[in-house]
Amino acid sequence: MNKAITDGLVFMPPAFANGLDVWSSGDGTPGSDTYLGAVNAALVPADQDFAGCLELEKTTTVQKLRYMGETPILPGCYLRVTARVKAMSGNLPSVRIAAWAGGAGGLHVAGVSETGPSVTLTSYGQVVEVSAIVGTGSRTGVDMPWGTAPIYGHFGLDLTGANGGVVRIDDIVIEDVTSAFLRTMMDWVDVKDFGAVGDGITDNTVAFEAADAAANGRSVLVSEGTFNLADHVTFESSVRFEGKVTMPTAKRLTLVRNFELDSYIDAFGDEVVAFEKAVQALYNYSDHSELNMNGRRVELSRPIDVQAAVDNKTAYAIRRVIRNGQFEALDSPSWATETVTSQATYATSSPTTLTGVTNVSQIKVGSLVTGLGVGREVYVKATNVGAATVTLSQPLYGAVGTQQFTFQRFKYILDFSGFASLSRTALDDIEFQCAGRASGVMLALDGINFMMRDCFMTKPKDRGITSVGEGCQGMMIDRCQFLSNESAVLAQDRTSIGFNVNANDSKIRNNRTVHFAAFGVLNGTGHMFVGNHWFMGDGATNGIRQAGLIFTTPNVKSTLTGNYIDNNFIEMTNEHDATPDFLSQYSFGGLTISGNIFTANNVAPWFRWIVVKPYGTGHYIHGLNVSGNTFRTLNGNIDRVEDVDSSFAPLDMVRARNIIFEGNTFNGVDQFVANPVSLDFSQASADSTWVCSFAGFLPFGGVARSVSGIVKDGKIRDGLNNAVTAMPYLLMQQGFAKDEVHVVWPEVCSGKIHVTGRMDKPT
Repeated sequence: MNKAITDGLVFMPPAFANGLDVWSSGDGTPGSDTYLGAVNAALVPADQDFAGCLELEKTTTVQKLRYMGETPILPGCYLRVTARVKAMSGNLPSVRIAAWAGGAGGLHVAGVSETGPSVTLTSYGQVVEVSAIVGTGSRTGVDMPWGTAPIYGHFGLDLTGANGGVVRIDDIVIEDVTSAFLRTMMDWVDVKDFGAVGDGITDNTVAFEAADAAANGRSVLVSEGTFNLADHVTFESSVRFEGKVTMPTAKRLTLVRNFELDSYIDAFGDEVVAFEKAVQALYNYSDHSELNMNGRRVELSRPIDVQAAVDNKTAYAIRRVIRNGQFEALDSPSWATETVTSQATYATSSPTTLTGVTNVSQIKVGSLVTGLGVGREVYVKATNVGAATVTLSQPLYGAVGTQQFTFQRFKYILDFSGFASLSRTALDDIEFQCAGRASGVMLALDGINFMMRDCFMTKPKDRGITSVGEGCQGMMIDRCQFLSNESAVLAQDRTSIGFNVNANDSKIRNNRTVHFAAFGVLNGTGHMFVGNHWFMGDGATNGIRQAGLIFTTPNVKSTLTGNYIDNNFIEMTNEHDATPDFLSQYSFGGLTISGNIFTANNVAPWFRWIVVKPYGTGHYIHGLNVSGNTFRTLNGNIDRVEDVDSSFAPLDMVRARNIIFEGNTFNGVDQFVANPVSLDFSQASADSTWVCSFAGFLPFGGVARSVSGIVKDGKIRDGLNNAVTAMPYLLMQQGFAKDEVHVVWPEVCSGKIHVTGRMDKPT
């Protein structure tokens, strides 16, 4: 900064040779005495040291010399006043720079320093230079800090000491030296000023730390160049990158004051490396609980292995959030699924282990396992090359013996599976643009409270969110969109899945899911689905539909409330059970389905919305509440809303307990069902045994296990038309299908009754 250059200001006073009428022997104010014609002052046109100069005899205690011009004083501008003086004869005086501070209206500003350091002349003919710096700020090196009250000054010098001496004074110089204060005036320090070298080779760790320490509240500038850092560096000050940084993968760059993705991109140049470095700092106590991506899109040609980026940790349990950005999977061979086929042996005595696995070293943790007797969404949780074993995320329902298994390792934009345990991590307001090339997120092997909220999972190739272990315990998915890459594919041919759960207590709320094979596959219990809309239809006439929500624990202890289930069905199975036959465990139930909208269009009449599929014998329904729902079809009716898929085994309907199926509405459904169900029965011809059939009305093809009420509708009359006042007794589970109740009277009679039958017993 130089105001003489930038603003055209004139600071320099005229030379003495131009006349002494502008040089005052007083304060320099208008009307003060000048040295023009003074007996103790004379111009010397030539001097061996000064060329032209002023020769002055000291005649007063303080012999003043002031330029009568008004030299401007500007905020942030610093002036250095310099005089070169030599003694010629007589007493040797002292010399100092001096001034008169002028304020608004030409008034003197009192209370400010108006003199600089004093120098005593010690010999004749020796040139001595005196100077002083004046400016508005009280900075180190400023001799006369004036503040903002003075707006100009009359500058010159004072001679003090004994009178009678004669001195010669060279032309006084006033110059703008603001640049000398720029480093302390600016709000940044440059790492190069502390020894940093941007050659890409020199280790600049010490220089960066020194710059950060010197900033002291200001920011640090990493100026142009490529700066190698061989060790961890933490900036407590804010930092701005014009140059770039390189450092080993294991070393961390922590930006405490500007911890967000933009700064890391500025630092490393590469978006992917920048994200990995930012995440590395996030999980290493960066003084921040969240990483803001600043709405940036990060283009990926490979998966991000989050644990490899945070290579010094395999477990973490403090809340961390990654938010506000987008990932886009670019076309790259790195997204290709790795498929391995191996022979292995399975035994129910070790329900989550495959033994004798060939090619075990080629099988990756996180691979989907398929084969005969393998349920949906079973993954490789661990491998042991020495023992030739594979640990599975779930047991296999029917794979006892030795066979070929296929292991498919999908590739995920964010892969957390390298963590043994990761808890309380959240992804917030992020779009995963998978582009049909990549899957979305793979969770850690263990941990609780993974959260995904306000995110878009767009066109995942295979999976949206995958859990290969118990890292899904207490998982929350809120207000997200799952948009399939398979919208153009018939529903029965789709293979992509929104998410899976292996553990308990997931909360799935207010999400929208389109055209996947399934929205979710859930093991464990305690799940809550609230306010979601998942639709899986296609344009085929009499189209086939898949299960949109699959519960693989029989007694799931879960609720579905206020959801919109569109062109798919809810399926309850026990496919993740190594011994799927009923023994002494809870059987199917523990599920509340209430206040939901079920819809379907262009489906075959045999389509059902609620399906129970036992994979072993002896199971029954115990504790199921289906109430207050709306069932509606378009473009063709269906037979009924519920069914038992007996592909592997039927249900034992005689053991049904605690089933509520009531308050539902049926549109485009040929057979309504309820439990309890109230029907009217008329007996036209007199008979002692009335057959009351509940065929079709009881859910899941249930049998008539109990009657909770029987009411006579009008008189019951005997053969002589007399009223029958006696009460009948009842025989349950009658008929071939056990869906009849026989009402037995003490005599033959006819009439009409209202019977409330049940497929269960309440207790």
